[in-house]
Amino acid sequence: MARQARAVATRQQIISGAARMFEQSGFEGASLGDIVDGAGTTKGALYFHFRSKDELARVVIDEHHRTSVDTARAIARTGASPLRQLVMLCHEMGRQISSDPIVRAGSRLTLELGGADGADRPYLDCIESSRLIIQSGVACGEIVTSVQPDILSRFLIGSFTGVQLVSQVLARRSDLEQRIDEMWLLLLPGIATTRDTAELADIRGARWAAPVESIAPVANSSVGA
Repeated sequence: MARQARAVATRQQIISGAARMFEQSGFEGASLGDIVDGAGTTKGALYFHFRSKDELARVVIDEHHRTSVDTARAIARTGASPLRQLVMLCHEMGRQISSDPIVRAGSRLTLELGGADGADRPYLDCIESSRLIIQSGVACGEIVTSVQPDILSRFLIGSFTGVQLVSQVLARRSDLEQRIDEMWLLLLPGIATTRDTAELADIRGARWAAPVESIAPVANSSVGA
């Protein structure tokens, strides 16, 4: 059991190191040597768990994908109204891309690799999750019936992507929460059925708090497979 736990910890250590290198240098710029050095492990351990840099990149994208799916499901379970769920989802994606190197690396790899080998899955799932929420919002009368859920969902995720990229370039994402709020300030009046300014402000203020989980720190020293 101790050997298995050590192997799991080493694998996660390599994934975390690869994410940092992919975020910093991109897929082409990150060498396996850089990833090994960044992870604080050995090439032997890396090749025990992963066959190539391509496989590592796919795993980082998969981790990002899993985070996106889990977040959308958790927010759906809150029972909040559809528009509040959309606001929560955007702000939580913003928080994750600001604080989680795997999400940042997954986002960069997705942009660099396009649809190759399923790299577009995090975006496609976010679009689909948003579409279902929007569809529910139209059905319950919170979103105007003139909205087409598939069009709005693509526009929403595209808008969020643009907002966070510009925030990264201009402010290293330090103002991302404010920029997302501004996005909703402009978008909500065009899609919400309510015209009550206090209610619109309350919707814009919706946030999701992720449950606190105890996560054991990954050692930064060299470990074997």
